[in-house]
Amino acid sequence: MGDGSAVDVGLLLLRVVVGVTFSLHGMQKLFGWFGGGGFDGTAEWFASLGFGNGRAATAMAGGSEIAGGLGLALGLLTPLSAAAMIGTMTTAALVNNAENGFWSASKGWELNGYLIAVAWVVATTGAGAHSLDAALLADTGLPLSGVGTGLAALGLGVIGGWVRWATRDAPT
Repeated sequence: MGDGSAVDVGLLLLRVVVGVTFSLHGMQKLFGWFGGGGFDGTAEWFASLGFGNGRAATAMAGGSEIAGGLGLALGLLTPLSAAAMIGTMTTAALVNNAENGFWSASKGWELNGYLIAVAWVVATTGAGAHSLDAALLADTGLPLSGVGTGLAALGLGVIGGWVRWATRDAPT
């Protein structure tokens, strides 16, 4: 998995910065921390987007952001953490941004795409030597990295995110 090389340090920095930031968005949704809407405010917003009363969508999105983000930051079950991030960002891109094109300046899906790409790359490369996967799971035989693992994380996330988007009601 690595020997403390620059690649491992780079993966650690990338995972921590992106993963912690991603998890903070979940804390905004669920707890209202860092200027977020909290559970009730976020549920109301999700309801306006066609997700029923919004409570299940809030729990799913906030939980996926916290678990996926912290999992990525820690390098724990990295392919599953990446899939959670990819799924959340796929739904967000489809619900909020797809109709606006690519560029964030036009409220497009650019940022969602970057986060999907980062999660996919980390699922493919693995979390590196400075991770809980390396410390705890390296000898288990679990598929923690590789092209197939990365593609599986991408597929699981995109399909899950698309299904969540496709099964919502028409926005109110």
